[in-house]
Amino acid sequence: MGRLLGAGRTADVYEIDEAWVLRRYREGYGDALAEGVVMGHVREHGFPVPRVRLADSSRTELVMQRLSGPTMLGALTEGTMGADEAGGILARLLRRLHGVPARGAQGGRVLHLDLHPDNVVLTPDGPYVIDWDNAAEGDPGLDWGSSAVILAQVAVGDEALAEPARALLAALLADPSHLTESGLTEALRRRAVNPTMTRREVEVLGEAEELVRSFMAWAGAG
Repeated sequence: MGRLLGAGRTADVYEIDEAWVLRRYREGYGDALAEGVVMGHVREHGFPVPRVRLADSSRTELVMQRLSGPTMLGALTEGTMGADEAGGILARLLRRLHGVPARGAQGGRVLHLDLHPDNVVLTPDGPYVIDWDNAAEGDPGLDWGSSAVILAQVAVGDEALAEPARALLAALLADPSHLTESGLTEALRRRAVNPTMTRREVEVLGEAEELVRSFMAWAGAG
């Protein structure tokens, strides 16, 4: 295992070589094998995710393809991508993902449930989606609600990314027909009990909900 390439809230990513990386969960978090199975499933249906090597992985460690390029968040921060373009990409990725059938017998669709700019890598071959540890199967409205709430939490904050996040949210919800009342309600509930949330992130959920609903009302949704 080589140098540390990145660190998230629940896992760290290490270099293996020029083609592969190791995603290692911290104690008490995640199921890398389950994550790899979902990634393999959506990739088989043409969705852009890194390749995985399940045979070389374990419950806490996932070996996957090393991607080249900045994250969408990095591009937004550096000014090489605008919020309107980023929001449009996120919307297209959600629609494309929800065309992938669920693996289970209960039907529904594959949901990412954490699709935001830091989980999209802008490679020379197009955007790829990473960090599938929250993935589930169900109603696409929950996925739209999850992305909208995440962006709204940033948009109502006092950080430098607040204004771009608001513009990105507007672009994401330019056509809010996939965002359902039940999906938004459940997304808010899940964020409120998410153990990785900071106190401040939980405190702004009410404001975030109001912001999301303002876009839904503006577009005549809900």
